[in-house]
Amino acid sequence: MAEQGELGFGGLLRRLRNDAGLTQDELAAAAQVSQRAVSDLERGINHTARKDTARLLADALSLAEPVVPVFVAAARGHAPVAAVLVTMQRQAQQASWAAAGGVHGFPSALTSFIGRAEALREVADLLTGHRLVTVTGPGGAGKTRLAMQVARQVADRSADGAWLVELAPVTDPAQVAAAVAAALGVREQPGLPAAEALTRALARQQVLLMLDNCEHVIGAVAMLCAELLANCDDVRVLATSREPLRVAGEARYRLASLALPDLDDLAEAARTEAVTLFADRARDADAHFALDDQTAPAVARLVTRLDGMPLAIELAAAQVEALGMSGLLGRLDERLALLAGADRLAPSRQQSLAATVAWSYQLLDEAERRVFRAVSVFPAGFTLEAAEAVAGNDAGPAVLRLVDCSLLTPPRDGPDGRPRYSMLETLRAYGAGQLAEAGEQDQAAAALAKYALGVAEEAAAGLQIRAGEPESARWLDAEDATMRQVLTWAMARDHEVALRLAIALGWWWFMRGRLPGHHGLLTVVTGYAETGSDRWCAAQFLRAWAAEFSADSAGAVAHFTELLDAVSGRPPSAALADALAGRSYALRDLGRFPEAADDARRGLAVAREVGHPFGETVALLDLALAAAAVGDLGEAVRLARQAGQVPGDLPASITRTCVVWLTEVLIQAGDFSAAERVCAAGLAAARDAGDMVSQPTLLARMAMLELRAGRAGDAAGYLREALKLAVRTGIWFVVYLDCCGHLCAATGRQAEAVTMWAAYAALLPRDQDWPAGARLRSEPLNAARRALSPSQARAAEERGAAMGWATAAEYALMLTGSVSPQPQGPGTGLGNLSARERDLVTLVAQGATNAQIAARLLISVRTVGSDLDRIRDKTGCRRRSDLTQLALTAGLI
Repeated sequence: MAEQGELGFGGLLRRLRNDAGLTQDELAAAAQVSQRAVSDLERGINHTARKDTARLLADALSLAEPVVPVFVAAARGHAPVAAVLVTMQRQAQQASWAAAGGVHGFPSALTSFIGRAEALREVADLLTGHRLVTVTGPGGAGKTRLAMQVARQVADRSADGAWLVELAPVTDPAQVAAAVAAALGVREQPGLPAAEALTRALARQQVLLMLDNCEHVIGAVAMLCAELLANCDDVRVLATSREPLRVAGEARYRLASLALPDLDDLAEAARTEAVTLFADRARDADAHFALDDQTAPAVARLVTRLDGMPLAIELAAAQVEALGMSGLLGRLDERLALLAGADRLAPSRQQSLAATVAWSYQLLDEAERRVFRAVSVFPAGFTLEAAEAVAGNDAGPAVLRLVDCSLLTPPRDGPDGRPRYSMLETLRAYGAGQLAEAGEQDQAAAALAKYALGVAEEAAAGLQIRAGEPESARWLDAEDATMRQVLTWAMARDHEVALRLAIALGWWWFMRGRLPGHHGLLTVVTGYAETGSDRWCAAQFLRAWAAEFSADSAGAVAHFTELLDAVSGRPPSAALADALAGRSYALRDLGRFPEAADDARRGLAVAREVGHPFGETVALLDLALAAAAVGDLGEAVRLARQAGQVPGDLPASITRTCVVWLTEVLIQAGDFSAAERVCAAGLAAARDAGDMVSQPTLLARMAMLELRAGRAGDAAGYLREALKLAVRTGIWFVVYLDCCGHLCAATGRQAEAVTMWAAYAALLPRDQDWPAGARLRSEPLNAARRALSPSQARAAEERGAAMGWATAAEYALMLTGSVSPQPQGPGTGLGNLSARERDLVTLVAQGATNAQIAARLLISVRTVGSDLDRIRDKTGCRRRSDLTQLALTAGLI
């Protein structure tokens, strides 16, 4: 396994070409050079390129302007390849900073938004005065489309943007909070309810959450909203549901039907919302459709019969080419008459929608109806192959027919690039009802489980080889909702499927930072297997690492020891090597260095004996870290390099882990040039892979390297990005605070440096400080103390030692926002705030909610809100985190 930092220009060109999705022939054609020229550069036959050739290649690769001159210099041999990667990292970083706020998770619209101008304005106005607004109405009324449009319109009111959470795929109310957390990228944490983890992450964020399709889990949604509103004062919620949440403070907006035409004024009818919608969608089905003297009366009558229900209108419009307007009206009138006779007490627009859905269903032949019922089991988007796996190999033509009839939405590319069909929730509910009525529910659920398990195990195999990781990880990203639903079903119905599925998903959970949150589930499924069996060993291995990445190193040692005991009496095996290497890693985190080194040496010997490259790599990393822990940095660097060069096609995530630790020991050894080359390549790879474990750590290491190079501004940017990821995901590493201390010392902020290092010392787990790290810190820390008076140094240390994680994170974020010395002392930045207003700012910075502040000051919650709005106007601070930073800057806490 070649070290990532050692690629030459040929390796760089190959990587950029692959990232652009080009073959050598395609790149050569785009750059107007010969294929031989590209091939010779990539193979290293030619180590440099002419200036004009390099510029042509840069253009063909669509490199951004800041990168082009560095790329050309590297092609000429006048700049290191690492300089290109670093420049690309800075460009990506700037793009990441620019992406703050905005909308997140909202799909692009496939059709135009028709009408609803008054509803848009009214719902947007409600969000101004209320923190929870629920748009209610029957299925098919257009609640989701309206809410999405409103969210896009008001997103800029929230500094951290608007986030869409689709709850339709969530079948278990207990999973509502976890689904919201996953949509926001908040990591689940063992022993901590998902709602509490979410509350902690959002407590200082200013976001708009759009919770879509709440009615089937309405109790759980109401409880979550009540908790968020009580503890996250800058969070607003826009919900869609068939009924209100009935939470204190909720504003309800009942969505009316589209405006209907006056049948006595057909000239005006063509301009009404309902007719306009039908005509627009009819043109999608029949490009020649037009409103004229013949069609306009029929359309006006039809949309009136449908009570202006958008979904019903769209379903009817999809049939216009096949049936014509007269045939459409005749068939629909028959169905409406039948329904009216069946339930005269149902509201007319519910009758209209139900009739239209049932009528659309009855227009299908039996094979098409069977497929419609079967695919309703999918909780979210699905591919044609998935439909065939659940509904039969002959389902393809029926799926295409369902799209033509608007019973399925046209396919969109999912995160994996595969076209995925989806079904509106109203239609899915109807399909599920028909599935149950036909007695096919269990069969469809079992078929879905078989499909999901096949995908998960195939993707898991792909994640074990370097080249297979990107496609496999994105495939599982796209199938996330299906995996969650099947795992929940299997835990209750099929323990073997649950065990196999959890094992298959484990590596993907690790990559996405989710493994710790599944520690409890892994504990349960481990019990489904016989102790010592292959599947038990695999599940126990994941369970142990889940504990380790939850900062429960003692629990990890216990789990690894249990695995070790189960396999120790057998011939040497990969499981034995993994147990030893894993326990070594956890023992090191407990400060038990001699035991850790002994386990690592034993694990290395076993891994080499049985030919297990993964175990060999982890054991070598363990030995490297053990050497670094006792100050033998030369040996640590040698072993870390060796870990990165173990032969075999290992998982790319292990390659990135090698880069993380090689970067660390190179920095400790003072080889900053080599560390920068390795770190830049590793960070680029971590970004591409969406590796939420390696990426923030490498960002912090890049910050340290930028500091060493005298680029404090770039260092602050890297560290700030790492901190933001930590705040968002809950994946915290104390090294960020150490790095922030170095940043402050390098930029002349001595009191802040002392405070940050005091916080670092207070929050550092026992015996986990690196000797070399302490040496690197010693000189600037002593210099910072000397620059202050004894009382100032003592106050700065006491301030840092008193900080918890949340306050330390906010303080570090504030300090990375500027690399200039910050004024200290009460009054700084507080403008013309009164003493009472300063007290309010202090309480916010201490983490108090509006309700807690009201109780403490004996005033109403409404008064607290009004006072904080006035403070925001005076200071320009939008988020609670901004007010916290103001208090920290002014020395109020």
